[in-house]
Amino acid sequence: MKPLDIVISEWETLGANNCPDLAGRFLDATPSVQQAVKRIEDNGLLSLTELRQGLRIESNSHVGRIQLGDLHVTILPKVSGPALLKLVRYAYGLRRLHLIAESEHLLGPCGFEDLLITQLNAEVRELITRGLPKEYVPTKERLSRPRGRIDFSRVARDGGVITAALPCLHHPRLEDTILNRVLLAGLHLAGQMASVLELRREARHIASVIDERVTTISFEGDILEKAGRQINRLTAAYGPAISIIQMLAAAHGVEWQGTASLAPLPGFLFDMNRFFQALVSRFLRDNLPGYFVKEEYRLRGMMRFNPRFNPMQRKAPTPRPDYVVMRHGQVCSVLDAKYRDLWEKPLPREMLYQLVVYAVSQNTQRRSSILYPTANTSAKEARIDVSDPVSGTPVGQVSLRPVHLPTITELVTGSGTSTKKAREAYARQLAFGV
Repeated sequence: MKPLDIVISEWETLGANNCPDLAGRFLDATPSVQQAVKRIEDNGLLSLTELRQGLRIESNSHVGRIQLGDLHVTILPKVSGPALLKLVRYAYGLRRLHLIAESEHLLGPCGFEDLLITQLNAEVRELITRGLPKEYVPTKERLSRPRGRIDFSRVARDGGVITAALPCLHHPRLEDTILNRVLLAGLHLAGQMASVLELRREARHIASVIDERVTTISFEGDILEKAGRQINRLTAAYGPAISIIQMLAAAHGVEWQGTASLAPLPGFLFDMNRFFQALVSRFLRDNLPGYFVKEEYRLRGMMRFNPRFNPMQRKAPTPRPDYVVMRHGQVCSVLDAKYRDLWEKPLPREMLYQLVVYAVSQNTQRRSSILYPTANTSAKEARIDVSDPVSGTPVGQVSLRPVHLPTITELVTGSGTSTKKAREAYARQLAFGV
């Protein structure tokens, strides 16, 4: 059967009834494809269902490309390429470098991963131009011209000096640091993932510049987490590149947060939920003067197991909203961000129940809000009053608050006093409502 290319938007469903190409089409039965499909569905990346009439594909918040045998699926974000690039730069603190990805041929289908890869290439080129930082690396080796400290314990274990070289411990300044190793591994990954030949060549060429001085590693265990902890005042320039590599690794199916890496996915699927949460987080932190925005705030003490009825000795569940806006140590607003256009789609009941829990967790203002993205200019805030089902007494309120992406794009790319005031006014609207 000849290859089939399917283009679908996020949060869309295609099947035999609205896509004739899927009628009578089924997944490849080879073990590798079936394993990839199982992993995709187990992780909620994409839904692929074989029906009697043919294949049904349901997308969600993940965008990118996936190749399953002779089936190639491209999931496009609803945000246009240029606007998405601006928002990604702002959300992750990427620099405004000159990118060939801003040309139209990379902003069409399959272009999102190429935007990240081109930005990565530009970031690494900038680091190389400045000169990759070196660190003193403890090194044990036998030298005919001794350097550092002679390892006399090694000499004693060897029974004396039996060669023309002495065992030495010295600390040469090398570029072979954990950050540079992760850079090299990220370039190798980019050279495999890019859908544009020019980008693959560029990533491999940049990697060849440093691979003689830097050890090649793979994304195993917590290597990316360790690299993230190495970012400090002296290595801040690495921050954007490491962030992009973490996104590429996660979207390629590499489990890197303290676990062993699995076989990568046959493609690239990026969770727009992560991007949207990062975008909202930075916008609120930057534009709410006098307030403190805390992410993943733990609502401690709200739930606990009865000590007399906890046979498995389990820990109490601790709800964690995405953001809590605080002032003088007091909670002013509880917010959750979900990448789902609730102006066009209904609010899932599990999301509603979660928000009700956040609302009733507060002693005074029993309110919580969900922030969702939309491009619809008609979208307005909606509120759900929660009452006691017996007495009808109000117990809380849940707000559905739209984040207008074109407005955010205009605000974060603008400058001047009036734009600054507009950003702060919009941030207050998102945090506290109309």
